[in-house]
Amino acid sequence: MLTLHHLNQSRSHRVIWALEELALPYQIVRYQREKTMMAPASLKKIHPLGKSPVVEDNGLILAESGAILEYLQETYDPQSHLKPQDAADKIQYRFWLHYAEGSLMPLLLMKLIFVSLGKPPIPFGLRSLGKVLGQGVQKAWLNPQLETHARYIEAHLSENTWFAGEQLSMADIQMTFPIFALLARGGIDNLPHTQAWKKRVEMRPAWQRAIQQGGPFEIPGGS
Repeated sequence: MLTLHHLNQSRSHRVIWALEELALPYQIVRYQREKTMMAPASLKKIHPLGKSPVVEDNGLILAESGAILEYLQETYDPQSHLKPQDAADKIQYRFWLHYAEGSLMPLLLMKLIFVSLGKPPIPFGLRSLGKVLGQGVQKAWLNPQLETHARYIEAHLSENTWFAGEQLSMADIQMTFPIFALLARGGIDNLPHTQAWKKRVEMRPAWQRAIQQGGPFEIPGGS
């Protein structure tokens, strides 16, 4: 049986959703973040990086959510329910699988960091400076970058039901965390197609089962 090492408020919700979509038997080992929001040290006993998600399958220990999703699709989805077969859709599938963590998430992580510069655990005497610095970087560079990405995603979803065409795929599952984070942290208005995609995700029975199994899908630093 597959084992998922699941950390609250993390990307591992995506793996639970994939497991539910594929109707695979699995068990969850649960971990809670420390007060610092860091993962507990016990995760390093599973994988040297000490992060989640990590999946165990027949002696294989696999980290990185994108790699895990591709492994699950290649190993347990022989009918390609979660990978398109059309050549053009396959290109989109590959792109969004890599874009999620390669392009969008670094910006969203920076957003979280710069928003937090005026708050604990920043020392009290430095919070005012940190707040000014964070707001300056966001206004001058980070927010325009996020706006560009948000409009790019919105335009794509205005022409596609799912990220790789008209079929739900692992690309959508990979994109959930950054899209939910973008909508929570980005402060960007008028994204109706992105919001509609989010609602389609939340309406899927497998997503709802994943929430029951993994707990509330909360974005750190979200509004």
